[in-house]
Amino acid sequence: MKRSAFTMLEMVFVIVVLGILASMAMPRFERDIQQEAQDNILSAIRYTQHLALIDDKQKFDNKKWQRRFWRIVFSTCTGDDKFYMIGSDDDMTGSDNAFFEKDESALDPQTGKPIFWTNGTDCSDGGDNNSSNDIFLSKKYGIKDISSSGGCDGATHIAFDHLGRPFHGADFSNADTADSAGYMSQECTFTFTLSDDSTFSIKVLPETGYSYIEGQENS
Repeated sequence: MKRSAFTMLEMVFVIVVLGILASMAMPRFERDIQQEAQDNILSAIRYTQHLALIDDKQKFDNKKWQRRFWRIVFSTCTGDDKFYMIGSDDDMTGSDNAFFEKDESALDPQTGKPIFWTNGTDCSDGGDNNSSNDIFLSKKYGIKDISSSGGCDGATHIAFDHLGRPFHGADFSNADTADSAGYMSQECTFTFTLSDDSTFSIKVLPETGYSYIEGQENS
């Protein structure tokens, strides 16, 4: 009576193939904090521009119309933790420092929670489920510093108009000046420093507002 079975050579071959597949899969199980942070922030900037493109905030009959621009703001909690929020000062009343009210903030498309936190307050609890957890950059990724240079030098935010064009330092505090105040004419770079002192940068191009991770132009 004949019985089917693997030969020793077949068994060795299968083990070798499984070993190769396992070695290829292992790096995928290791969490790449820096890449996660890059992807999160890049997505947030692009989401801000998307909101600007589909929600025309132009209101030229009001000198403060730029306050209505959709924008992403990088800010600081107590303890120097970093976070970001996305919103539009739709009623043009509270944006003298580029901020806005919670009910004027964007909602996280995945959770439906506000992409908002109050500047200078404690965010060590990660929002206590009242805000999108993705916004807490220090808590989630260990980001300890954010700086800007180029076309947005010194800015803590970047805004977009109805054509997706980027603005920085848009004249939120004294919006009685020219309509083009704050228009970004040079490439903007936001640089993020992690707890291990490694850095990465995200660039925003003038005119088109296209954003990408430095070194990953097709990101």
